[in-house]
Amino acid sequence: MKENKNLLSWWKWAAILIVPYVILMGFLVPLGQGITRISPAIIKSGEIQKVNISGYNTKFVDKNDLHAWLKHDDWHIESQDITVLSPQDATLTFILPSFMDSTLSNVDLALVMDTPDGPIVLPSAINMSNVKGIAPKDSKSDWSEEKLNVRAESNFNFPFRNVMGETIRNTYFHVPLWFGMVVLFGMAVFYSIRFLRKQHLADDFRAESLVMVGVLFGILGTVTGSIWAKYTWGSWWSFDVKQNMAAISLLIYGGYFLLRNSISDPDAKSRIGSIYNIFAFIIIIPLIFIIPRRFDSLHPGNGGNPALGTQDLDNTMRLVFYPAVIAYILIGLWIAQITYRIRLINNRLIENT
Repeated sequence: MKENKNLLSWWKWAAILIVPYVILMGFLVPLGQGITRISPAIIKSGEIQKVNISGYNTKFVDKNDLHAWLKHDDWHIESQDITVLSPQDATLTFILPSFMDSTLSNVDLALVMDTPDGPIVLPSAINMSNVKGIAPKDSKSDWSEEKLNVRAESNFNFPFRNVMGETIRNTYFHVPLWFGMVVLFGMAVFYSIRFLRKQHLADDFRAESLVMVGVLFGILGTVTGSIWAKYTWGSWWSFDVKQNMAAISLLIYGGYFLLRNSISDPDAKSRIGSIYNIFAFIIIIPLIFIIPRRFDSLHPGNGGNPALGTQDLDNTMRLVFYPAVIAYILIGLWIAQITYRIRLINNRLIENT
C-alpha cells in the first residue's frame, strides 16, 4: 500500500521539477532585439528621408553587415545607407517614391532590419503620406516584391514586444494562474455532481477545497494582471471587458462561500453549495471565454486576435508557457489536497467533541 501511494505522487515530483524550470527560464532567458524609438514617425513620398532608431539588446557595429527595409504587405523598399551611431542607435536613409497602390493616401509601413544576430521587426513603425505623381530625387529607389533575405535568429531569446518589453515574462505567471483556476473550478464541479449523486461528504469537502484554491489563483491572476496593466496600459484597472468579466467571476465564487457560511445545517450546506457550484461554473464560461471575444479588448486573444497565436507566443515562449500551465495546475491540486485533508481532520474533531 505504501508503494502504491508513492507511485501516485509522481505528479508532485513533476510540479517540484517544473516550477523551478519555469521560474529560471522565465527570468533568465534574455529578450531578443527590438526597436524602442523611431523618428520621425510620419514621412512623405518623394523625399530622401533619414530615420533615427534606438534599439534594445542590439549590437549595431558594422553598417555593411546591416540591412533595413520599409515594408507594407508584400511591397518593400530598402535603405540606401545606414549610419551606426552606437550599438543601440543608427540612422537609416530611404529614398521614397510614391507607393505602388495609388488609391492609398496614407500607408503604414513596418520597419524590418537584418542583423548578424537575426531579424528585427517593428510593425506600423512609420506612416507615409502617399503623394501622387512626385518622383524621388534619386530614381535608384523603387518598391519591390522580392522576398526579403534576412538571417535567422542566432540566439535563444524571448521575443521583444514594444508595448510589453521585459514585462512579457509575466506571461508565464499571470496567464497560467487563470488556466489553473478554470481547471480547479472544473474539477470542483465534478466532485459536486458526484456528491449530489452519492451523498459522500468527502466529495463535498474536495469540491470546497478545489474552489478555495481556484479563487486564490483567480485573485493572484487579477493582481498580476493589474500590475502588468499598469506598466503596459498605464492604469492598474482600465475597466477592460476581460478585467470586468474576471472580477464578476470571482464575485460569483465569493458568493459560494457566503452561501455555505450562511447555512447552519451541514447536509443543506453541502447540497445547496454543490448546486450553486455547478451553476457558478456554467455562468463563468461565457463570462471569461465568450463575452470578451465579442468586444474589442486591450487583452490579446480578443477583437479578432486569436489567443495564444503567433502574435502572443512564439516557439521559444511555448517552451516555458505550457510547462508553466502544467506546473500551476499541479501546484493547485497539491494545495487543494492539503486543504481537503485539513478539512477532513477538522470535521472528525467536530464529530468527536
